[in-house]
Amino acid sequence: MKPMRSAAQPYTLAAVALAAGWQVAATALNTEALPGPASVLVSFARQVRGPLGIHFAVSAYRVLVSLALALVTAVPWGIAMGRMRRTDALLSPLVYLIYPIPKIAFLPLVLLLFGIGDGSRIFLIAFILFFQILVTTRDAAREIPREYILSMRSLGAGRLQKAFHLVLPAVLPKILTSLRIGIGTAIAVLFFVESFATSTGLGYFILDAWSRLDYESMYAGIVGMGLLGAVLYEFVEVLDRTLCRWTKI
Repeated sequence: MKPMRSAAQPYTLAAVALAAGWQVAATALNTEALPGPASVLVSFARQVRGPLGIHFAVSAYRVLVSLALALVTAVPWGIAMGRMRRTDALLSPLVYLIYPIPKIAFLPLVLLLFGIGDGSRIFLIAFILFFQILVTTRDAAREIPREYILSMRSLGAGRLQKAFHLVLPAVLPKILTSLRIGIGTAIAVLFFVESFATSTGLGYFILDAWSRLDYESMYAGIVGMGLLGAVLYEFVEVLDRTLCRWTKI
C-alpha cells in the first residue's frame, strides 16, 4: 500500500495546485465561461457514471488500439532499419519525405478508405504515432555497440536470438520514451478526430457541451481527457519499471 500512496502523492499535489490556480482565475475573470473547479468536479462526478463515462470508454478504446497498432508495426520496422544498412538506405528517404508532412492532411483520403467510423479515427492516430516510434526505435537500434553484437555472435547466437535477447531489450527504454511522447500526441489528435462526423468520444462530448453553453460539462469533459492521458502515462511508467529494471539501478 505504501508504494501506491507515494505514487499518488505527486498527482494530489499537482491537482491541488492546478485547482488553486483555476479558482483564482475563475474568481478574477468572473465569467460563466470559466466556472470554478468545485462546480466542474460536481458535474464530472454526476456524469461519469452516465454519458461522460461512456464517452470516456470510447475514447480510451480508440487511443489504446491506436497505440497498440502503432507499436506492433513501427517497432519491427525501426529495428530492421537500425540494424540493416540496406533496409535503412531504402526506407529512410521515404520516411524523411512523409514524416514532416502534417498527417491531418491525409484526413480526406483516410475517410475515403476507411469511412467515418472508428476505423478512420484509429488509423489516423496510429499513422501519426507510427513515425514517432519508428524513428526513435531506428536511432536506438543504431546506437547498440558493435561489441555487443560480436559477443553474442561469438557465442553462436542466431539472428532471432540477437533480436530478442539484445536488440529489443536495448531499444525498449527508448520505445517507452517515444510512447510517453506519443500519448500527448494521441490525445491531441483524438480530440480532433472526435470533433466531426461522430456522436461518441470525449471530443464530441466537449464540443457538444460548448455548443449548448454548458460550460461545466465542457470542462468536465476536459478533465476526463486529462485523466485519460494521466492514466495512460502512468501505465507506461509501470511498464518501464517492470520491463526496464536494469535502467533503474
